Amino acid sequence: MFHFHVAPSGDDSWPGSLERPFATLERARTAARSAVGDVVVHLRAGTHALAEPFELTAADSGVVYQAYGYGTPEREEAIVSGGRRITGWRERDGVWLADVGDLDTRQLYVDGRRAARAGIDGLPGAVSVTDTGYVTDSVLEWASPGDVEFVYRGVYPWTEARCGVAALAAGDGSTAITMCRPAFEWGLELYNSTWAGQTSRGLGLPTRIENDAAFLREPGTFVLDRSRPGRHVLMYLPRPGEDPAGTRVVAPVLETLLRVVGARDASFMGLTFADATWLRPSRPEGFLHYHGAGYYEGGGVETALIEEGASVTYPAASVTIPACVTFGDTAGVAVEGCRFTRLGAGGLGVHGSDGLVVRGCDFDTLSAGAIEVSGSQATSIEDNRVRHIGLEYSGSPGIAVAGAKGCVVAHNEITHVPHCGIVVGPGEGVRVLRNLTADTMEVLADGGGVYLSGPQGDSYETGAVVEGNVIEDTRTPYNFGLYTDYGASWVTVEGNVVVRAHNTAVLTVAPPLENVVYRGNFWDADPLGHESPPRGVTYEGNVTCEDERALNDATAAIRSRAGVRRS
Repeated sequence: MFHFHVAPSGDDSWPGSLERPFATLERARTAARSAVGDVVVHLRAGTHALAEPFELTAADSGVVYQAYGYGTPEREEAIVSGGRRITGWRERDGVWLADVGDLDTRQLYVDGRRAARAGIDGLPGAVSVTDTGYVTDSVLEWASPGDVEFVYRGVYPWTEARCGVAALAAGDGSTAITMCRPAFEWGLELYNSTWAGQTSRGLGLPTRIENDAAFLREPGTFVLDRSRPGRHVLMYLPRPGEDPAGTRVVAPVLETLLRVVGARDASFMGLTFADATWLRPSRPEGFLHYHGAGYYEGGGVETALIEEGASVTYPAASVTIPACVTFGDTAGVAVEGCRFTRLGAGGLGVHGSDGLVVRGCDFDTLSAGAIEVSGSQATSIEDNRVRHIGLEYSGSPGIAVAGAKGCVVAHNEITHVPHCGIVVGPGEGVRVLRNLTADTMEVLADGGGVYLSGPQGDSYETGAVVEGNVIEDTRTPYNFGLYTDYGASWVTVEGNVVVRAHNTAVLTVAPPLENVVYRGNFWDADPLGHESPPRGVTYEGNVTCEDERALNDATAAIRSRAGVRRS
């Protein structure tokens, strides 16, 4: 067994021993590849700053990367960071300013706290929509219009889009706003709906406007002014008591921290992955979200008929928000006891892999979702904690699984998320077992603590099982705590507990459910459609109890087994 050590205070000319560690992960990777036999790379305490994504391939199979002392009380905190510390502040009218060259980022962290981009709620004045943007009867005096971004929360109840401003033209007591293309045009293509006799088209009016010095009014917020190429200025309005000399400010720079492709039987233990961004939404293409982790990049739309006289358009094809740590075409890889935090996209992405295990990890302070699995088999996601994610892309689910075979999502705890807790798209043999979701759907609507859609196999034996989950406090006014939707088939929903949701579940959806069993579940209110379940749904042995104490007593055994298992 070979042991190599890496420390921020090390030196790559040293041998990588405990006493004389390497300085960089790249040097440790080279040493591990030249060793014959099993290898463990120990990361010592501190911030391991990356200048570029750390990439591992089949040549790195079998290597363990872990925090020094992992599994013992002496475990050290090793942070793999894609951030850059900002220094050289000057002050003007109470605002800190720093010249940051060509730095581009969408996030900022101050002493580990996420600072929000400065913004205002909506456009002032009387506003009308034009073919190229908007006209308002207010004169707008924005310092750097080309850096301003419009946010559209709830274009559809489950969507939140972002589109940049191209230019302002003020005059005669009004301002014309030209929006970036193709984003604004794509919005006209994508968002078209008819409901209750009302028709809508396009993005509509913004709900929030971000990133201009004129918006810098709330302490603890920031702006990045990129109006002079290569001479960007970062602005931060400090909170009371903050001092530029003693405050650590970090701007994420890299978009990917770790990329693993083709490795076999590698492990990552006890590491913290932090400080990454995602710049794609700042481009002229913007961020035209549709559902979950998917967004639109052109290519046309299709129309879904919800019921007579009600329809929505949706992308013919969509792209998935990336993750800052990715695994592709791997086998037998384990990610255990790690933390994913302060990331500007998703946390962990698993694609086309076999037998990957994600166990005992923490995911928090993420702009998008925590874990996204696609096209993989035998993936196990167990005993993880997910909270405060989707901070920038509010449609993001906590855990998302699609196109997977034999995936198990079990004993996870998902709290304080803006939309769904767990999402399962079409697949085969997915098991969603004994998870706890609470305070889901805090921002957008039309989802649930557990959401499942599409075909899940070709029999109950190969289909999906949703069992033993506890779903509490599904927040928005329109939701279904446990939601089987959009043609779900071959699904067994059994022994779950759903309380304090707008609707506990729904049995009649379009396209209709086929071969779906709801059995032995406990609710505090009847699901929609329970009086006359449709042909494709079996509804039997479920218990509705409006008395909270009695329901808690009846479900004590289920509750005791749900969520993260304490060691």
